[in-house]
Amino acid sequence: MNNPYKKNAKLVLSNGIVFPGFSFGASGTAFGEIVFNTGMTGYQEVITDPSYYGQILTFTYPEVGNTGINLEDSESSICVKGIIVRNYSSNNSNWRSLKNFDQWLVEKNIVGLYGIDTRALVKILRSNGSMNGVLTSDDKSAENCLKIIYQTPSMEGLNLSKAVSTKEQYLWQNATETEFDVRKRYSEKANKLKIVAIDFGIKKSILNRLVSHGCEILVLPSRSSLTDVLSNKPDGIFFSNGPGDPSSVTEGIDLARSLIDHGEIPMFGICLGHQIFGLALGGSTYKLPFGHRGLNHPCGKNNQIEITSQNHGFAIDPNSLPKNLVKITHYNLNDRTVAGLEVNNKPIFSVQYHPEAGPGPHDSDYLFKKFVSLMLERC
Repeated sequence: MNNPYKKNAKLVLSNGIVFPGFSFGASGTAFGEIVFNTGMTGYQEVITDPSYYGQILTFTYPEVGNTGINLEDSESSICVKGIIVRNYSSNNSNWRSLKNFDQWLVEKNIVGLYGIDTRALVKILRSNGSMNGVLTSDDKSAENCLKIIYQTPSMEGLNLSKAVSTKEQYLWQNATETEFDVRKRYSEKANKLKIVAIDFGIKKSILNRLVSHGCEILVLPSRSSLTDVLSNKPDGIFFSNGPGDPSSVTEGIDLARSLIDHGEIPMFGICLGHQIFGLALGGSTYKLPFGHRGLNHPCGKNNQIEITSQNHGFAIDPNSLPKNLVKITHYNLNDRTVAGLEVNNKPIFSVQYHPEAGPGPHDSDYLFKKFVSLMLERC
C-alpha cells in the first residue's frame, strides 16, 4: 500500500451499508453487482475475464498488485467495472512485470477501493447474497449512491454476452504461449481439427489450450445461426463462458437446441455454455446466493475429484433435467450443484467450471483431450 496521497472513496451497498476507504486506480464511480473471488493468485487473469462484465470484484486475498502487470496473462480486453482489496501494492516484484498495477488500472479505467475490511464485506455477501452497489471516489453522498443503485438492474434477466461477444468472426491458431507449461502438446499433423467456437465472452486461455491439443478455432459471434455454424463444416463445436443470466441468452439456447437435435458433431460447453446446454435440453437455471468464484472448488462423482477454477453466479436445477436425454457427470462437492453433464447417446458434454484454469489448477485439462478424442473418432 504505497500511495502517499490517499484520496477518500467508499462502497455503498444496496442494503445501505457504507464502507469508507481510499481510492486507487481510475477515479470516478462504478456501479454493478458486488461479488468476491477467493483465489490467492492470478489477479490479472481474473480482472480480464469477460464473465465478470458488469460486476465489481472483491478479492478475499489481502494484498493484490505485488507482481505487477505483464503482456501475457490478460484473458481479454474486457475488464471488471471496479475492484475492492484490503491492501494493494504498486511495487513490482516479478520477472515478467512491465508496469505497476495502479498504472494499469488507470489505463483500463477500473475504479479501485482499498483500506476496507474485506472480510466483513464478504461475510455480508455470504449472508445476504450478492447485491448491487456503488464504488465511488467522487463527492457523492450515500443517498445519491443509493439512488444510482435503485436504477441499476438486477443481474437476473440480463443478457450481457451480446455486449462482450466478438462482432466479427476470426481464426485463432495460437497455442499456449508459456514455455514452462508442461501440458503443451502441439499436433504435428498438417490438418488440424477445425472447431467453431461460439463466443459468449471467451477467454484467451481456452483458445490456446484447444490449439495446444491440435485444433484451430474459428470464433463466431454469440448471435450466430445454425447455418453460420454448419456452413463451416466443423469437426467440433464449442460453447464458451460468459457473463449474465443464461436464461436470457435466447439466441444461444436456440442454437444449442438445434445443434443437439442435429446430434452428429461433437460439442463441448463450459460455464455459461454449460448452462445454455442445460436450458436447451429442457432444464432451468437459478441464481446462486453468492456464486462460485475461486480456484479451489472440488467437483466430481463416484470418488473421483477434481480441484477446479470457477466463476459463475447461476446454476442448473438438477431436477429440471430430463433423465431420458441427459445425465449428470459432475457435482460441485461443496453444495451439490450440477457441475457437469453429458447428452445420452450423443458426443455432447459440458462442465460448469474452467478446465483451462487461467488461473487455477490443471486437474481438468483432460476435458480438452476428451473433446479431441470425440472428434477424432468421427474423422
